[in-house]
Amino acid sequence: MLIIPLKEGENIERALKKYKKKFERTGMLKDLRARQHFTKPSVVNRQMKLKAAYIEQLRREEM
Repeated sequence: MLIIPLKEGENIERALKKYKKKFERTGMLKDLRARQHFTKPSVVNRQMKLKAAYIEQLRREEM
């Protein structure tokens, strides 16, 4: 349950923006989308390795 403290007279749009940002940080929507279909562990591991290699390449180019 997300609780968004509001100040007296605060704009509803600002409160909604805070709610959306807090909801996004929880990662709940990302988790729900990932659970819509099963991904084999080998595929997950392969994707993680590719992502790590890509990040490492970016860091090397930065130097």
